[in-house]
Amino acid sequence: MSSSVTSMAVVCDWPLLQLGLAHAINAQPDLRITLFSKSVSDLIRKANGDEIVVLINLQVSAQEASDRVAQLHRQGYAVIVLSASGAQSDAVLCVTAGARGYVSRQSDGSELVTAIRAVASGSSYFGAGGAGLAGQRPPAPPRRFTGRQRQILQLVAGGATDREIADRLNITENTVHTHLERLRRKSGSRRRADLTRLALGCGVLENFPLD
Repeated sequence: MSSSVTSMAVVCDWPLLQLGLAHAINAQPDLRITLFSKSVSDLIRKANGDEIVVLINLQVSAQEASDRVAQLHRQGYAVIVLSASGAQSDAVLCVTAGARGYVSRQSDGSELVTAIRAVASGSSYFGAGGAGLAGQRPPAPPRRFTGRQRQILQLVAGGATDREIADRLNITENTVHTHLERLRRKSGSRRRADLTRLALGCGVLENFPLD
């Protein structure tokens, strides 16, 4: 795929809405949906390298929506919420949780496209319900880790030694050392206890079971 094309994943469990979103977004020469998922946990399991996620919030409470935003934000995704709510208080919850964009379902396809392009460029976009949030910044996203690095973080947090990690993942101990050094460079965490805290903070223990 061309580097000039922004790819994204969409969390939505409504097939008809998926079709509408695909029509509105994939018709743009610079945008492409590469993955539809029915839930946030499903998206995280299928992670395919996309950095932008459009989260459809039509049936859950504002608190549940913000929890989902926070879960995605911990994984390093830039999240755009398409919400059924027009209340600014609901938008505030999502932005505080890390959303970079917030668009009402009353908006047309062109506004969602505008929001996606803004977020892809490193900016934020808040439509109806979030218009008063223009001066607010979501928390900085954490560094992204590969699937293997997440597995190693999980095992470190579980108290495994380097040899045990190598045996569990069927890799050499030297490879474990290489991954750990890369994790330390990425996170600035030198001690094993720091890596354990990192695993807890980015949701690795909750979202990346090895079994």
